[in-house]
Amino acid sequence: MSTPPDAIVVRDLRKSYGDHEAVRGIDFAVARGEVFGLLGPNGAGKTTTVEVLEGYRERDGGDVAVLGHDPASRPRALRERVGIVLQSSGMYRFLSVREALAHWASLYPHPRGVDEVVALCGLQDKADARIRTLSGGQARRLDLALALVGDPELIFLDEPTTGFDPAARRLAWEAVRELRGLGKTVLLTTHYLDEAQQLCDRVAIVKDGRILATGPPAELGVGAATRAQVRWRDADGRPQEREVEDPTALVHELTAAALARGGTVAELTVTRPSLEDVYLQLTAEAPAERDEQAVARV
Repeated sequence: MSTPPDAIVVRDLRKSYGDHEAVRGIDFAVARGEVFGLLGPNGAGKTTTVEVLEGYRERDGGDVAVLGHDPASRPRALRERVGIVLQSSGMYRFLSVREALAHWASLYPHPRGVDEVVALCGLQDKADARIRTLSGGQARRLDLALALVGDPELIFLDEPTTGFDPAARRLAWEAVRELRGLGKTVLLTTHYLDEAQQLCDRVAIVKDGRILATGPPAELGVGAATRAQVRWRDADGRPQEREVEDPTALVHELTAAALARGGTVAELTVTRPSLEDVYLQLTAEAPAERDEQAVARV
């Protein structure tokens, strides 16, 4: 049997809760070995989408394939190949970290070594501690370790670094990069846009149950969001700014003029919008939307 080219394929996915449409016809695909990010504000439909892919929630419509399987039937052949970090979880509070990982590893056909995963997730000092004694950040590291110990092909990371201090976040980022290096596929949801910028090969920005844009973080954008901002001080020291599609010609013009007069272009900078800039532009509420929400609250 041939291997499907994509790890995840979603076509026209729909899910409603009563009259509320949480997911309204989402389409995307995740290639094998890719780190793919789902970004969006609270209530955008990210978690519902991920829960459908994990097999925890039934969809109302659309086609979904995860590693060649329909996750709705939760086949064992799929579950053996998937690791999951949920937004929150509870885990055997009276076991030690090492005991919990050893138990979880026993459920998979080809797990990673427990000590290897303990080190990967920065839990060496807590390996023999009871789970009930862990801090929130340490418990979150254990959630990540539990997702990795089975050595899955596909890992779902739903807000994996929530509650991490900066050092722990960097450690988790290195773990994700190592997974990519091993050829694993990762579907990541996060509110940290710098995290998506650092880790994701591609991202999809979701709002109101629809995907607004998809692409590599460095290239994502629509309209003015892709334009460059050129800033400098003119010969009289006055600050100048111009927005252009391609800054090459303007920078050449400025530097040529400065060289002709025997000077320099002071404080010359060229910047393009970050992923955060694009995200905020795409997910910003229009004035009409804000007015409607204000009326609804009154």
